Amino acid sequence: MEEAIKKELKAIEHNYQVKIIYACESGSRAWGFPSVDSDYDVRFIYFHKPEHYLSIDPIGVGKNRDVVEVPINKDLDISGWDFTKAAKLLRKSNPPLLEWLQSDIVYYEYSSVAEQLRNIKSEMVSPKSCIHHYLNMANNNYREYLQGEVVRIKKYFYVLRPILAATWMMRYDTFPPLSFQTLVNHLFPEGELKKQINQLLERKMSGMELDLEKRVSIFHTYFDEAFEELGKYAQSIDENKVDSTEKLNCMFRSALKEVWK
Repeated sequence: MEEAIKKELKAIEHNYQVKIIYACESGSRAWGFPSVDSDYDVRFIYFHKPEHYLSIDPIGVGKNRDVVEVPINKDLDISGWDFTKAAKLLRKSNPPLLEWLQSDIVYYEYSSVAEQLRNIKSEMVSPKSCIHHYLNMANNNYREYLQGEVVRIKKYFYVLRPILAATWMMRYDTFPPLSFQTLVNHLFPEGELKKQINQLLERKMSGMELDLEKRVSIFHTYFDEAFEELGKYAQSIDENKVDSTEKLNCMFRSALKEVWK
């Protein structure tokens, strides 16, 4: 699959006349809990040619798009953001982008730009913004999939993972690791809750069907407590974030020259 992904990335560069500077895996494979039939969620950052940015319509407005989205097939979901969109989202401490930049599964990296982004990402992290993002993600999945006595059991991972990411930020004041197992190992003491999570993880990764099953009560008790604690903590955070616009502008100008040298 890796060769097929790289071939698709090259086709995108040709078809859209862009230069991809970074492409990685996101989602369940990057988080460490793929099923045997999980698709590949490939995300990338790219540059248009310099003249594309010299337009009366700013990039991202109207037909001057700042995303590339390829039709999804059963195995591959691939899409990317123009650097200017990525930089603006980095300025806002966007957790999906921050996760891309620390993915362990990198398919392609060109120039020094991705490394520059990784080097400054810790300066861009807003705990308040990130925790709110993860709480919203967990809450949405919880309300949509985990109500009632019979639930879509694999969706527990899509509530647990963002809750654990937010909890990591509350405890350690750093952006969380991507690995779900690392989060579980560091944040839970030995006990029934950790045991139940690890058993469910083993089932998912072994390829067992995880669809409709009776709810796991211990998870719901944990969710209720975590939502309350994290919500209060997020409200208590007082941030004075430095405006990084000029730093990112300078990076954009120098990176554009480097990429299209």
